[in-house]
Amino acid sequence: MVETVVAMKLPVDEKLRIKKQRVLPLAVTGNEKRISIVTGTHGDELEGQFVCYELLRRINENIECLKGIVDVYPALNPLGVDSISRGIPMFDLDMNRVFPGDEEGPMIESLAKEIIDDLSGSDYCFDIHASNIFLDEMPQIRINEISEKTLVPLAKLTNIDLVWVHASATVLESTLAYSLNSIGVPTLVVEMGVGMRITRKYGYQLVEGILNLMKHEGLWDGPVGEVKMPIISSDRAVGYMNSNTSGIYVPECQNGDIVKEGDVLGNVLDPLSGEIAEKIKSPIDGMVFTRREYPVVYGGSLLGRVLGGETS
Repeated sequence: MVETVVAMKLPVDEKLRIKKQRVLPLAVTGNEKRISIVTGTHGDELEGQFVCYELLRRINENIECLKGIVDVYPALNPLGVDSISRGIPMFDLDMNRVFPGDEEGPMIESLAKEIIDDLSGSDYCFDIHASNIFLDEMPQIRINEISEKTLVPLAKLTNIDLVWVHASATVLESTLAYSLNSIGVPTLVVEMGVGMRITRKYGYQLVEGILNLMKHEGLWDGPVGEVKMPIISSDRAVGYMNSNTSGIYVPECQNGDIVKEGDVLGNVLDPLSGEIAEKIKSPIDGMVFTRREYPVVYGGSLLGRVLGGETS
């Protein structure tokens, strides 16, 4: 059933409505665990939209196998999705920088507080993001080291390629995931694909993982396909590739490629001279997990990332 999480008045007699789809087991006992799937916090990240569709389709086709409560929030930032804007239009705000919100605060902070209140009580949460229009991210879950012991065991069940455990110094306390983890809702942040696009193979991969976690935790006893174990990045170096010049970047690698330090992973081309302005080389041995998609680059542009260490 579709429920309105929050509705707020906008100019010109319009309303901002955030909705969720709640799916219940055929026989409700009152002791069910609850999982929440959240996406659309940034309006230009659409990979999660397909995940919401495919997960609901799979559950509805096998509804007798559902043993827990599933809440799906396809668009926390519906105005951004409608206008293909990363932030909230009119307010010029990144929605993922206003949590946990404040019911007595400005409109967007009040909205954020109601979202947190609605998600509180979930036993598990997936916060699904895509990359921006510039980068293609291998399906990965990002975990800050503060929550590593709680979240890594769950992340291993999710069929993604990589679990990137990062330093707590880089954590933004105003994000949805940090706010939920701080109140005891284990929240996995998924990054995958490219902004403004849908990569169906990534969507299918993550849905299989969500169902696998649900089955492991007793929310689902239906079919689950083959699930892979992710690479865990703990104590591994991450090599960054940045352009030193301007031009058109043409990558020579794919996400998942195993590379050696010094391998040429792409070239920055100068279309005016017809020459290669810069050869982009891997800074370390490892696996490519981020690849530049948007070709126009300037000095300092991120062109890719390589996860160091053995990956087999």
